[in-house]
Amino acid sequence: MRILLLGGIGEAVQLARGLTPDHAVIYSLAGKGRRPELPDPVRIGGFGGSAGLAAFLREQAIERLIDATHPYAAQMSRNAAQAACLTGVPLWAYRRPPWRPESGDDWRFAADWPGLIAAVQAFQRPFFTIGLEPLRQVKAIPPTQYWLVRCLETKVPSSPQLTVLGATGPFALEAELALLREWRIDALVAKNSGGDAVAAKLAAARQLQIPVILLERPALPAADREFTTVDAMLAAFRESI
Repeated sequence: MRILLLGGIGEAVQLARGLTPDHAVIYSLAGKGRRPELPDPVRIGGFGGSAGLAAFLREQAIERLIDATHPYAAQMSRNAAQAACLTGVPLWAYRRPPWRPESGDDWRFAADWPGLIAAVQAFQRPFFTIGLEPLRQVKAIPPTQYWLVRCLETKVPSSPQLTVLGATGPFALEAELALLREWRIDALVAKNSGGDAVAAKLAAARQLQIPVILLERPALPAADREFTTVDAMLAAFRESI
């Protein structure tokens, strides 16, 4: 079977490797993060919206489209759903389970950026781990706050109230504990991404009794079949051969 796998998270790489022995897989990345080492072709870059993705599916004679993008890559998931409708290619999706609070957690939730900023007003030294948006809001940093931001961006705006750490997971618990202590962080700002690669920051916040402000997940379109584990999707492929 010819498969286009829209990736971007660790489980997507696991899926690609698990499918390779029996199928022809094209692994697609938006262009951010590490390029995985795979025996299959790896495509970097966008498609030009849902119409461009539909054209690619036709040109490559794709028989199955897999959405294994980041839970917050809502536009890509919408494009995948629309392209599947335009072409009739079945869409399967891996939906990574969200994190759940544990005993000792102090989690607050925000539906969008304005809500998140409102929730963070009570703190002085927040640590943002939600991507690039904080860098677009540097001029809005209150005079009483100092922001620590961890993301992949290399072009960093200059501000005496901002430090940017260019890093990507996985992160170890001890390193996260040391970082929170060193920067005197009093609030962690995160997306509810799920997975293991960046979960250590939540455990560190729990251990140090630091509140966590979580940006809620966007609504994603339905797929023909949805899976919450890699093994379940691979098993479904084996059953369909």
